[in-house]
Amino acid sequence: MHRWALCKGPFEAREPWASFSKPIMPMKSDGAQIQKWKSRRRRAGKAEAATTHLGERRSPGVRLYRVWLLRNQKQTLADKSFELFLAFQCEWVCPSYRADTGMDVDEENPVSVSLAEPSAAVTDDQTPVSTIDPTPLPAMQPIIPSLVPPPIVPPIAPIPSVSAPILRPLAPLPVRPPVLRPPLPQNGEMRASDSDSDRDDSGRAQAASGSAVEYEISEESRQFRERQEKAKQEFLMKRRASALAVPTNDMAVRTRLRRLGEPITLFGEREMERRDRLRMIMAKLDAEGQLEKLMKAHEEEEAAAPVAMEEVEEETLQYPFYTEGSKSLLEARVEIAKYSIKRAASRLYRARRKRDDPDEDLDAEMDWVLKEAGSLVLDCSEIGDDRPLSGCSFSHDGKLLAACALSGVAKIWSMPQVNKVSALKGHTERATDVAFSPALNHLATASADRTARLWNSEGSLLKTFEGHLDRLARIAFHPSGKYLGTASFDKTWRLWDVETGEELLLQEGHSRSVYGISFHRDGSLAASCGLDALGRVWDLRSGRSILALEGHVKPVLGICFSPNGYHLATGAEDNTCRIWDLRKKKSLYVIPAHSNLVSQVKFEPQEGYFLVTASYDMTAKVWSARDFKPVKTLSGHEAKVTSLDITEDGHCIATVSHDRTIKLWSSAEIEKEKAMDID
Repeated sequence: MHRWALCKGPFEAREPWASFSKPIMPMKSDGAQIQKWKSRRRRAGKAEAATTHLGERRSPGVRLYRVWLLRNQKQTLADKSFELFLAFQCEWVCPSYRADTGMDVDEENPVSVSLAEPSAAVTDDQTPVSTIDPTPLPAMQPIIPSLVPPPIVPPIAPIPSVSAPILRPLAPLPVRPPVLRPPLPQNGEMRASDSDSDRDDSGRAQAASGSAVEYEISEESRQFRERQEKAKQEFLMKRRASALAVPTNDMAVRTRLRRLGEPITLFGEREMERRDRLRMIMAKLDAEGQLEKLMKAHEEEEAAAPVAMEEVEEETLQYPFYTEGSKSLLEARVEIAKYSIKRAASRLYRARRKRDDPDEDLDAEMDWVLKEAGSLVLDCSEIGDDRPLSGCSFSHDGKLLAACALSGVAKIWSMPQVNKVSALKGHTERATDVAFSPALNHLATASADRTARLWNSEGSLLKTFEGHLDRLARIAFHPSGKYLGTASFDKTWRLWDVETGEELLLQEGHSRSVYGISFHRDGSLAASCGLDALGRVWDLRSGRSILALEGHVKPVLGICFSPNGYHLATGAEDNTCRIWDLRKKKSLYVIPAHSNLVSQVKFEPQEGYFLVTASYDMTAKVWSARDFKPVKTLSGHEAKVTSLDITEDGHCIATVSHDRTIKLWSSAEIEKEKAMDID
């Protein structure tokens, strides 16, 4: 509550600013309320003393008066009571309030006493009652001046020099004594915290002293600054290096490093690391201002670029990539080339003669052969071993048949009675394939013991071919009979000299295991197939891979050249047999051969008029080589058919299976002719 709200009597009704004041409420005068008023008055006096301008002590009444003047600037003020109000600086208090609170009335201020009305006596047991008439007096309306010039108003009398009651002089700001640090707390005493002003003063003092004396940098700070500066320089260097043009060719990178006088390679450095090193060297030279050296190296590179390109082209032409072979391999390649030239010339001569001879009817001959193939019947079935059979092969004259089994034993049978001649024992693991030599009555067997062995027809071991790192799959003889090819699960196929047992060629090229191998009738080409679903054709005279047979979607297990010289058949786990044309270098026909994987595929050896496929669907099928239509299905096995072979004249087909039986299929027409010959 403001002090002006405590006034009573005619002061409120008489003054023009009374309309702005709050209504005076009746108050109690008990001791607690009186003490609250005293303390509030002291606080208000201190707050106003802090905002005093030029020593003037203001009160809410003066502020209300100023508001009234702003609203009524044209009002003439002639009220003497208001002058007295200004004289006393609004330090009025009702006499009754003074009496209630025991406040001393200033004897030197008779005006304030005369202005206050006497109050009733109050005893200790009574409650003081205000002597103010409770009926509020109407506020005095402001006087509106007329149009007539206002009368001359005498000047306001000067304010008498009276001393304000109970006014304390404004004390000057105390001079802060020097800061004395208190002693350390002892016996559990808490140390009083320094004031903010003390800390500010001490900080300013330290700053003033630091301006004259430099700070001493610690070793850790110095090292940290050095690391920070080094990191900054490295960042700027990398930023500058990223804007430089660095060659991407490794040969060009080496050349530029050499021209800049730097080592062209470091131990264990790769192409990208070498290029980054060149970039940083160029950025360093650029930062150091050695642009002349950099530009000179660049100009020398541009001048030497055409010469270098010519040299690279010459090197590419003169020095192709190859692996140097042995002298025996070179001799074998020369011999194979001579042999293949003669065989190719003979084949071409025979094909031209058939084409030009009017007596030759190729279609009629093929029809007769296919008719014989269509009349194939089961002629004989013999148990070949105690374990499932894995391979079979006819001798070049058709009088012997060899079959191998998972027991590791191969057996030779006489034809056509299928009598056992000999057993070939020597492998320590299962036998995977067997093949007769086209020149002599020798045969070779392959095994999972990573070796191939050469035998004679009497069952004697002649040679052992060792060198593969994994088990062997299929084997095949070169048409000359002097070389043996083996396919292995070590992702390679190898060529061996039959006479010496020497390994002539180790050929890589497949990404997975190599399963099948076959030789061209001329002896110039070899074909391999593997579990990478690819077939490859190799030139034995040069050692190059001349064709990749891409088309199967699953591992290729069988491969065979046609006697006509330009067709090649492959069988795979995708149940199909593909016919490839070597002249067009693409797939010619896809035969949806079986309902299970195709394990082996063979052309008729004489002219290639028909094709036979074996499958794990327990059947073998004969297909026409003219339009690749089915001719005959050979059904009779009770398990997977693993291999097959055809005699040189094409009259008999042998199949072996996991049912441990060897089955011979011969033409009924041939049987009739044999019976007539006997008669």
